Amino acid sequence: MKQKAHKRSPVVNRAVAAATALLLGAGGMVAANVYASAGTSQQGGVPQERTDRRVQSARSTLTVDCPEVVDRLTRVPRKARREVDRNLALLDTQVVQAYQRLARSRTQAANDPAFVRNAILGPLEDKRRATIGRIVTVLDRFTARPTGLDALARCAVRGGGGPRPQDGERTPAPGQDGGRDQGGGRDQGGDPGQGRNGNGPSPDDFVDIRKVRPNFSEPENGEDGSTGTFTTDCGRNENGKFNSDNVIAAPGVSNGAHHMHDYVGNQDTNAFSTNESLAAAETTCANPEDLSTHYWPVVRLRNGVQEQDANVPGGGIEGNVGEIQTPASVTLTFRGNPDAPVTAMPRFLRIITGDAKSFTNGDANANASWSCTGFEDRQLRDKYPLCPRGSQLVRTFRFQNCWDGRNTDSANHRTHVAFANEDGGCPDGFTPIPQLVQRITYDLPRGVTFAVDSFPEQLHKPITDHSDFVNVMSDDLMNEVVTCVNEGRNCE
Repeated sequence: MKQKAHKRSPVVNRAVAAATALLLGAGGMVAANVYASAGTSQQGGVPQERTDRRVQSARSTLTVDCPEVVDRLTRVPRKARREVDRNLALLDTQVVQAYQRLARSRTQAANDPAFVRNAILGPLEDKRRATIGRIVTVLDRFTARPTGLDALARCAVRGGGGPRPQDGERTPAPGQDGGRDQGGGRDQGGDPGQGRNGNGPSPDDFVDIRKVRPNFSEPENGEDGSTGTFTTDCGRNENGKFNSDNVIAAPGVSNGAHHMHDYVGNQDTNAFSTNESLAAAETTCANPEDLSTHYWPVVRLRNGVQEQDANVPGGGIEGNVGEIQTPASVTLTFRGNPDAPVTAMPRFLRIITGDAKSFTNGDANANASWSCTGFEDRQLRDKYPLCPRGSQLVRTFRFQNCWDGRNTDSANHRTHVAFANEDGGCPDGFTPIPQLVQRITYDLPRGVTFAVDSFPEQLHKPITDHSDFVNVMSDDLMNEVVTCVNEGRNCE
C-alpha cells in the first residue's frame, strides 16, 4: 500500500514507542453496520439528528459499555489529582483491551453469552473494581471517602445500534439486542479500510446534507450583549503534529486518548506538558503572544492508505485507520455573549467541548457538530454529512462560555465551565467569558468513506467528536480580546 509521510514530533515517537509494548498484538476490529430511523432533538442550541433507540439493529457490532467514573468525581483535591487521573486513564485502557478481545472473538461472543460474561466482562469488572478501589484509597487520604463507586465497576456488552442497559438490567446476551453480526454485508462505499482492522463507521452514520432541514441560527443579541469577535490564526497543522495523548483528561499518560489528535498553536502539547512548559513553547499562531493549544481528533479517509501510525497504539492497532486529512482551513474565533459583557479567561484555563464517549455515555455533552459549506444552517451531531460537489466538510466546536470565576480545571474537566442558556445568561455563580468557536473545513474526495478517530469501543461514531483548548495567551492579549469583543469590533 502507498505510504503517506507526515512530520511527527519527537514526543510522538517517544509516546508511541512506550505504548507499543503494551498493546502490540491487540488484533483486528469488527466492521459495523447499524440501521435505525432518525428524529430531531436539541441540546445546547445545536439541533441533533438523533438515532431512534427503539428501532433495533438487525446487524450490529458489539461494543463494551461501562459507566464513567470521572462523572462522579466532582471534588478531587489537587494533591490527589495526578494519581486519580492515572487510574482514570487505566480504566479507559481496560475497556479498550476488553473491546479488542471482544472484537477478536466475535463468533464466540455472538453465540455464547457465557463466553462474554466469563472471558470478557468478568475479568474487566475485576480490573475495574481494583482500579476504582485505588481511586477511593487515594481520595480517602485527602478528603471524605467517596461512596458508591464500587457499583461503577459493572459493564455490559451491547449491540452497536442497541440501547444502553439501564441500572439493574441484566447484561443483554449477544443477538438479543440486535448485537449479532450476521455477516455478508458490504461496508459503506466498499471501504477497504473497514475490513479486518475496521470498527466503523456504519452506512447509517451518513446523511446527504441536502436532505436535512435547516435547524440552526445564531442567537440574537440583547441590548447589553457583547457583539465583537477576535480571530487568531494558528495554521492548519501543516507541519503534521499528532499524538494520541490528552494533557487535559489524561495528564502524564502516553496514549491516554487511544486516538490521534491534530494540534495547532502550542507545539509542546503532549501528555507530559505542564503550565511551565506550555508557557515556554513555540507556537504556530501568527501572534507570538498566543501560545494556546487547540487539539481535536483527526479525520481519515477510509481508503486503505497506511499512515505512519498504522501499526502503533492510537492508530491502526486501535482501529484508527486510513489517510489522515489536513484541514483545508482552521478558523479560531472568540465571540461575545448575547446578554452581557465578557470578562477575561484566566491563563491556563482548560476546556473540553463534546464527549469522546458519547456513543456509550449518551448525548448530554455531545455538542460538536458537522455540516457542509453552503449548508451551515443545517448542523448535525450524530450523522456525518455527505456534501455535494464543490462543498467542503465542516466541523464546528463551540466551547463553554461561562466560567466559575475560580478554577482553571475541575475533577471531571467540565464543572468549572458551563454553557450559557438560550438568552445568553450564565448559571448562578458563573460569569460570561469569550466563547471560542473552532471551525474546521476539509476538501474530501467524493465517494470515499471518512471517519473521525475515536476510542475503539466508540465505533467512530460522529457523535463522539470533541475538541480541547488550553488558554496560554498572555494577559495583555487576553485583555485585548475582551476589549475587542465588548466594544463590538471585529479584530484579528
